[in-house]
Amino acid sequence: MVEVAVCRFGEDLAWTRNLPRGVRLTVYEKSPPDQTPWPGSIPLENHSRDDFAWLHHLVERYDDLAELTVFAQGRPFDHAPDLHRVIRSYVKEEIQPDFAWLGFLWETDDARGRPSFVTWSKNPERRELNLEGFFQAMWGENAPEKVRYVGGSQFALSRTAAHRRSRDFYRRARDLSQTFPDAAHAFERTWDRIFLAPPLDPTLFGPTGMRLLKPVRPKPAGATSRQG
Repeated sequence: MVEVAVCRFGEDLAWTRNLPRGVRLTVYEKSPPDQTPWPGSIPLENHSRDDFAWLHHLVERYDDLAELTVFAQGRPFDHAPDLHRVIRSYVKEEIQPDFAWLGFLWETDDARGRPSFVTWSKNPERRELNLEGFFQAMWGENAPEKVRYVGGSQFALSRTAAHRRSRDFYRRARDLSQTFPDAAHAFERTWDRIFLAPPLDPTLFGPTGMRLLKPVRPKPAGATSRQG
C-alpha cells in the first residue's frame, strides 16, 4: 500500500483527488486559524516547516506505516512537477524505492549553508546555516565538508527504511525540529542520513555542485518571480 502524507498551510489540495485509487491520504493541517481546515485533516501545531510533520508522522504511525509513504508539501509541484506520474508508478509497482528524493533541483552546500541557504531569496540577511551544530545535536559527530541533497524536502520512504531507526530516534529528531535554529533547512539537507540511505553520487552533479533535471523556460517579458 502507498500512502501520501501532506503538510498543508492553507494550500488548495484539489490535486489529491487525482491520486490513484487505493492510495491512503493523510493531511497534517498547519494552516492559520482563519483558514478552513481540509476535510479529514489532522491538526498539528505550526512548528518549523514540513520536517515537523514528517517526523510527527514517523513517531505517531511508527507501527502502522504504509509499505511506501510519499511525503509531499501542500503545493508539491513547484519542486516535483511529475509527482502524480511518480506516485502512479509506485502504485503499479513499476518502482519500489527504499528511499527516493522527489525533486528536480539537486544542490550542494557546505557546513555553513553556502551557497544555497545563504543566497536563498527568503534569507535576505544572508545568515548562515549551522550544520555543524545540527550534526552534533543529531548524531554527536562533525558535519561533512559538503552535503548533497534535493531541494524541497519531499521524498518517498519504505517502511523497511523507516524502521532502520527507532521511534525514540524520531522523537528526538522531532524535538530538535522545534528548537534548533533553521531546523527545517538542516533536515532538508540530511533526509538521506536520517534514513541511512546511500548518499547522492557526487559525480552526478555539475561543476557548480548543482544538477537540474528539467529545462528552465525563459520568463515572458514583464513576468515577476515567485519566492518559495
